[in-house]
Amino acid sequence: MEELVEQIKLQIIEALNLEGMTPDQIDDNAPLFGDGLGLDSIDVLELIVLIERNYGIRLTSPAEGKQVFQSVAVMADYIAKNRKK
Repeated sequence: MEELVEQIKLQIIEALNLEGMTPDQIDDNAPLFGDGLGLDSIDVLELIVLIERNYGIRLTSPAEGKQVFQSVAVMADYIAKNRKK
């Protein structure tokens, strides 16, 4: 699971062009939006594309996305349980 968390952090940094940021600077349990990493609604679209392209997971509703994108740890858990093998 730790490897998946690190992989997700790297993918977030790359997909959102968070230049100068390293995976170590992203707290596994910090909120991705608001006071945490500070992502916005446009970033959500990038994250949706990221998990569809990299893990074969299609989110079916905004409510599901809200649950999945709480933090990197929550994303990793969701991906581990739902990714296409």
